[in-house]
Amino acid sequence: MLLTIDAGNTNVVFAIFDGEAMRAKWRASSDAKRTADEYAVWLTQLMALEDLKPADVTQAIIANVVPAATFQLTTLCESFFGVKPLLIGEPGVDLGISVLMDRPENVGADRLVNALAAHRRYGGPLIAIDFGTATTFDIVGPDGAYEGGVIAPSAQHSSEALYRAAAQLPRVKIERPEHVIGKDTVPGMKSGIYWGYVGLIEGLVARIREEYGRPMKVIATGGLASIYAEATPVIEAVDQDLTLRGLCLIHAANTKE
Repeated sequence: MLLTIDAGNTNVVFAIFDGEAMRAKWRASSDAKRTADEYAVWLTQLMALEDLKPADVTQAIIANVVPAATFQLTTLCESFFGVKPLLIGEPGVDLGISVLMDRPENVGADRLVNALAAHRRYGGPLIAIDFGTATTFDIVGPDGAYEGGVIAPSAQHSSEALYRAAAQLPRVKIERPEHVIGKDTVPGMKSGIYWGYVGLIEGLVARIREEYGRPMKVIATGGLASIYAEATPVIEAVDQDLTLRGLCLIHAANTKE
Protein backbone atom coordinates (compact mmCIF):
# COMPACT_ATOMS: atom_id res chain seq x y z
CA MET A 1 0.00 0.00 0.00
CA LEU A 2 1.02 3.60 -0.56
CA LEU A 3 1.41 6.14 2.24
CA THR A 4 0.84 9.70 1.01
CA ILE A 5 1.84 12.68 3.12
CA ASP A 6 0.68 16.22 2.33
CA ALA A 7 2.52 18.54 4.71
CA GLY A 8 1.21 22.10 4.67
CA ASN A 9 1.77 25.13 6.85
CA THR A 10 -1.30 24.42 9.00
CA ASN A 11 -1.93 20.67 8.76
CA VAL A 12 -0.19 17.45 7.77
CA VAL A 13 -2.52 14.97 6.07
CA PHE A 14 -1.64 11.27 5.94
CA ALA A 15 -3.56 8.82 3.75
CA ILE A 16 -3.11 5.19 2.78
CA PHE A 17 -4.09 3.99 -0.67
CA ASP A 18 -4.60 0.45 -1.85
CA GLY A 19 -4.29 0.98 -5.59
CA GLU A 20 -6.64 3.87 -6.41
CA ALA A 21 -8.83 3.27 -3.35
CA MET A 22 -8.20 5.36 -0.24
CA ARG A 23 -8.27 3.11 2.82
CA ALA A 24 -7.94 5.81 5.46
CA LYS A 25 -7.03 9.46 6.02
CA TRP A 26 -5.82 11.33 9.11
CA ARG A 27 -4.94 14.96 9.84
CA ALA A 28 -2.51 16.47 12.35
CA SER A 29 -1.50 20.05 13.05
CA SER A 30 1.77 21.09 11.45
CA ASP A 31 4.69 21.38 13.84
CA ALA A 32 8.23 21.37 12.49
CA LYS A 33 9.47 20.36 15.96
CA ARG A 34 7.45 17.12 16.00
CA THR A 35 9.78 14.15 15.77
CA ALA A 36 9.47 11.04 13.63
CA ASP A 37 8.89 9.05 16.84
CA GLU A 38 5.95 11.24 17.79
CA TYR A 39 4.42 10.94 14.34
CA ALA A 40 4.91 7.17 14.44
CA VAL A 41 3.17 6.67 17.79
CA TRP A 42 0.20 8.77 16.70
CA LEU A 43 -0.07 7.34 13.19
CA THR A 44 0.37 3.66 13.99
CA GLN A 45 -2.32 3.82 16.67
CA LEU A 46 -4.77 5.35 14.19
CA MET A 47 -3.79 2.76 11.59
CA ALA A 48 -4.58 -0.03 14.04
CA LEU A 49 -8.13 1.32 14.38
CA GLU A 50 -8.50 0.75 10.62
CA ASP A 51 -6.96 -2.74 10.85
CA LEU A 52 -3.79 -1.54 9.14
CA LYS A 53 -0.23 -2.44 10.15
CA PRO A 54 3.07 -0.64 9.41
CA ALA A 55 4.10 -3.65 7.31
CA ASP A 56 1.13 -2.97 5.00
CA VAL A 57 2.90 0.20 3.81
CA THR A 58 5.31 -0.70 1.01
CA GLN A 59 5.76 2.73 -0.62
CA ALA A 60 5.49 6.41 0.30
CA ILE A 61 5.43 9.87 -1.23
CA ILE A 62 5.66 13.30 0.42
CA ALA A 63 4.62 16.79 -0.69
CA ASN A 64 5.98 19.28 1.85
CA VAL A 65 6.00 23.08 1.95
CA VAL A 66 7.65 23.26 5.40
CA PRO A 67 11.36 22.52 4.77
CA ALA A 68 12.12 22.10 8.47
CA ALA A 69 9.73 19.12 8.61
CA THR A 70 11.29 17.19 5.73
CA PHE A 71 13.86 15.28 7.75
CA GLN A 72 11.38 14.00 10.35
CA LEU A 73 8.77 12.96 7.77
CA THR A 74 11.41 11.18 5.72
CA THR A 75 12.73 9.47 8.85
CA LEU A 76 9.19 8.39 9.71
CA CYS A 77 8.89 6.58 6.39
CA GLU A 78 12.35 5.01 6.51
CA SER A 79 12.56 4.02 10.17
CA PHE A 80 9.01 2.98 10.97
CA PHE A 81 7.70 1.78 7.61
CA GLY A 82 10.95 0.63 6.02
CA VAL A 83 10.42 2.54 2.77
CA LYS A 84 12.32 5.37 1.10
CA PRO A 85 9.73 7.99 0.12
CA LEU A 86 9.54 9.95 -3.09
CA LEU A 87 9.81 13.63 -2.24
CA ILE A 88 8.12 16.17 -4.50
CA GLY A 89 10.74 18.67 -5.65
CA GLU A 90 13.70 16.31 -5.47
CA PRO A 91 15.74 15.77 -8.65
CA GLY A 92 14.47 12.81 -10.57
CA VAL A 93 10.86 13.05 -9.38
CA ASP A 94 8.89 13.87 -12.52
CA LEU A 95 5.60 15.65 -11.91
CA GLY A 96 4.46 15.13 -15.47
CA ILE A 97 3.52 18.78 -16.05
CA SER A 98 5.22 21.86 -17.46
CA VAL A 99 5.62 24.81 -15.10
CA LEU A 100 5.40 28.03 -17.10
CA MET A 101 6.66 30.38 -14.40
CA ASP A 102 9.57 32.83 -14.19
CA ARG A 103 10.92 30.81 -11.23
CA PRO A 104 9.41 27.32 -11.32
CA GLU A 105 11.37 26.30 -8.23
CA ASN A 106 9.38 28.78 -6.13
CA VAL A 107 5.99 27.19 -6.79
CA GLY A 108 4.70 25.24 -3.79
CA ALA A 109 4.74 21.45 -4.15
CA ASP A 110 1.09 21.17 -3.15
CA ARG A 111 0.03 23.61 -5.87
CA LEU A 112 1.75 21.61 -8.60
CA VAL A 113 0.27 18.37 -7.30
CA ASN A 114 -3.19 19.97 -7.28
CA ALA A 115 -2.70 21.17 -10.85
CA LEU A 116 -1.83 17.69 -12.06
CA ALA A 117 -4.71 16.01 -10.24
CA ALA A 118 -7.26 18.61 -11.30
CA HIS A 119 -6.30 18.37 -14.97
CA ARG A 120 -6.37 14.57 -14.94
CA ARG A 121 -9.81 14.50 -13.37
CA TYR A 122 -11.54 17.55 -14.84
CA GLY A 123 -9.60 18.52 -17.96
CA GLY A 124 -8.57 22.08 -18.73
CA PRO A 125 -8.19 24.93 -18.83
CA LEU A 126 -9.24 25.37 -15.23
CA ILE A 127 -8.75 27.30 -12.00
CA ALA A 128 -7.95 25.21 -8.93
CA ILE A 129 -8.78 27.10 -5.73
CA ASP A 130 -7.19 25.76 -2.55
CA PHE A 131 -8.59 27.06 0.74
CA GLY A 132 -5.52 26.37 2.83
CA THR A 133 -3.21 28.50 4.96
CA ALA A 134 -3.43 30.90 2.02
CA THR A 135 -6.24 30.93 -0.54
CA THR A 136 -4.56 30.11 -3.83
CA PHE A 137 -5.93 30.25 -7.36
CA ASP A 138 -3.86 28.09 -9.71
CA ILE A 139 -4.20 28.28 -13.48
CA VAL A 140 -3.94 25.04 -15.43
CA GLY A 141 -3.82 25.14 -19.23
CA PRO A 142 -5.68 22.89 -21.66
CA ASP A 143 -2.60 20.65 -21.94
CA GLY A 144 -2.14 20.45 -18.17
CA ALA A 145 0.67 23.01 -17.88
CA TYR A 146 0.84 25.10 -14.72
CA GLU A 147 0.51 28.66 -16.03
CA GLY A 148 0.48 30.83 -12.93
CA GLY A 149 -1.74 31.82 -10.07
CA VAL A 150 -2.97 34.20 -7.40
CA ILE A 151 -2.22 34.06 -3.66
CA ALA A 152 -4.60 35.70 -1.19
CA PRO A 153 -4.76 35.62 2.63
CA SER A 154 -7.00 32.88 3.98
CA ALA A 155 -10.32 33.67 5.62
CA GLN A 156 -9.00 32.24 8.90
CA HIS A 157 -5.96 34.50 8.94
CA SER A 158 -8.00 37.54 7.96
CA SER A 159 -10.39 36.83 10.82
CA GLU A 160 -7.52 36.36 13.25
CA ALA A 161 -5.86 39.58 12.09
CA LEU A 162 -9.12 41.48 12.71
CA TYR A 163 -9.37 40.04 16.22
CA ARG A 164 -5.75 40.90 17.05
CA ALA A 165 -5.85 44.43 15.59
CA ALA A 166 -9.09 45.65 17.17
CA ALA A 167 -9.33 45.54 20.96
CA GLN A 168 -13.13 45.19 21.10
CA LEU A 169 -13.63 42.66 18.33
CA PRO A 170 -13.91 38.97 19.31
CA ARG A 171 -12.82 35.82 17.48
CA VAL A 172 -15.64 34.50 15.33
CA LYS A 173 -16.38 31.19 13.64
CA ILE A 174 -16.25 31.22 9.85
CA GLU A 175 -19.70 30.18 8.71
CA ARG A 176 -22.50 31.40 6.48
CA PRO A 177 -24.49 34.07 8.38
CA GLU A 178 -28.25 34.19 8.19
CA HIS A 179 -28.22 37.78 6.87
CA VAL A 180 -25.72 39.92 4.99
CA ILE A 181 -26.56 42.98 7.11
CA GLY A 182 -25.47 42.28 10.67
CA LYS A 183 -27.50 43.67 13.56
CA ASP A 184 -24.67 43.28 16.06
CA THR A 185 -20.88 43.10 16.08
CA VAL A 186 -20.48 39.34 15.74
CA PRO A 187 -23.04 38.92 12.93
CA GLY A 188 -21.45 41.88 11.15
CA MET A 189 -17.99 40.30 11.42
CA LYS A 190 -19.28 36.92 10.24
CA SER A 191 -20.91 38.57 7.23
CA GLY A 192 -17.77 40.49 6.31
CA ILE A 193 -15.54 37.44 6.57
CA TYR A 194 -17.94 35.10 4.75
CA TRP A 195 -19.49 37.29 2.08
CA GLY A 196 -16.30 39.29 1.69
CA TYR A 197 -14.52 36.09 0.66
CA VAL A 198 -17.35 35.11 -1.64
CA GLY A 199 -16.80 38.48 -3.33
CA LEU A 200 -13.06 37.84 -3.49
CA ILE A 201 -13.61 34.43 -5.09
CA GLU A 202 -16.12 35.68 -7.65
CA GLY A 203 -14.10 38.78 -8.44
CA LEU A 204 -10.80 36.98 -8.96
CA VAL A 205 -12.35 34.18 -11.00
CA ALA A 206 -14.03 36.75 -13.26
CA ARG A 207 -10.80 38.68 -13.77
CA ILE A 208 -8.76 35.52 -14.38
CA ARG A 209 -11.25 34.30 -16.97
CA GLU A 210 -11.30 37.69 -18.67
CA GLU A 211 -7.52 37.85 -18.85
CA TYR A 212 -7.22 34.22 -19.96
CA GLY A 213 -9.71 34.82 -22.74
CA ARG A 214 -11.50 31.48 -22.79
CA PRO A 215 -13.90 29.42 -20.65
CA MET A 216 -12.34 27.85 -17.56
CA LYS A 217 -13.68 25.32 -15.08
CA VAL A 218 -13.31 26.11 -11.39
CA ILE A 219 -12.44 23.36 -8.89
CA ALA A 220 -12.08 23.90 -5.13
CA THR A 221 -10.27 21.99 -2.42
CA GLY A 222 -9.18 22.66 1.15
CA GLY A 223 -10.89 23.00 4.51
CA LEU A 224 -13.33 25.81 3.70
CA ALA A 225 -14.08 24.79 0.12
CA SER A 226 -17.51 23.33 0.87
CA ILE A 227 -18.93 26.24 2.86
CA TYR A 228 -17.88 28.76 0.20
CA ALA A 229 -18.94 26.56 -2.71
CA GLU A 230 -22.51 26.54 -1.43
CA ALA A 231 -22.67 30.32 -1.74
CA THR A 232 -21.39 30.86 -5.28
CA PRO A 233 -22.06 29.15 -8.61
CA VAL A 234 -18.56 29.91 -9.90
CA ILE A 235 -17.19 26.89 -7.99
CA GLU A 236 -18.27 23.94 -10.11
CA ALA A 237 -16.87 21.08 -8.03
CA VAL A 238 -15.35 20.46 -4.60
CA ASP A 239 -12.66 17.78 -4.35
CA GLN A 240 -11.26 17.48 -0.83
CA ASP A 241 -8.79 14.74 -1.74
CA LEU A 242 -7.29 16.49 -4.76
CA THR A 243 -3.73 16.73 -3.40
CA LEU A 244 -3.67 13.17 -2.09
CA ARG A 245 -4.91 11.75 -5.39
CA GLY A 246 -2.33 13.85 -7.21
CA LEU A 247 0.38 12.28 -5.08
CA CYS A 248 -0.90 8.83 -6.09
CA LEU A 249 -0.71 9.78 -9.76
CA ILE A 250 2.83 11.11 -9.43
CA HIS A 251 3.98 8.06 -7.51
CA ALA A 252 2.51 5.73 -10.13
CA ALA A 253 4.17 7.65 -12.95
CA ASN A 254 7.57 7.59 -11.26
CA THR A 255 7.45 3.92 -10.29
CA LYS A 256 5.67 2.69 -13.46
CA GLU A 257 2.88 1.19 -11.35
